[in-house]
Amino acid sequence: MRGWRRGLGTAMRLILAGLLFLAILDMLAGVFLRYVVTAITDYFDWPGVSFFWAEELGEFALAWLTLLGAAVAILERTHFSLAVLTHRFPPRLQRAIERVNYLLIAGFGGLAAFYGWRLCQLNSTLTSPGLDINLAWLYAAALAGGLLMVLYGLALATGLLHARQSLDEVQ
Repeated sequence: MRGWRRGLGTAMRLILAGLLFLAILDMLAGVFLRYVVTAITDYFDWPGVSFFWAEELGEFALAWLTLLGAAVAILERTHFSLAVLTHRFPPRLQRAIERVNYLLIAGFGGLAAFYGWRLCQLNSTLTSPGLDINLAWLYAAALAGGLLMVLYGLALATGLLHARQSLDEVQ
């Protein structure tokens, strides 16, 4: 049972790393095309090179990176939390509050997934101007991230998965 949990986390981290690498390469290509290639083509009076696709690719990568990363951050316990009062409660009550928190996260993920699905349907006939990609792919990031938030939130609330311990809990 533990192997699939680790495999799921590793797969998501690899996907996020790939998206981050894609976004970095895209930004570098966009800057190079805008400032270097454009200057060269202007100097020699050559036809210009279109680089408008770079911005769209970056937007797609950023949307997917953000929404998938938000889901993975639930497992990693890297979302902001403020424990002003709860650390004074008995451990059993702390665990109950934590489970309610994960259920609220799952509910938020459900809303994100629902509206992501609605946006996918609404924009399924539109394409992006630079890449000519169906815009439903952009809004599918909200659907995928929301579904992962639901999955992780419910799994953590029921105890099927366990979040990574924070440094305070380890010491």
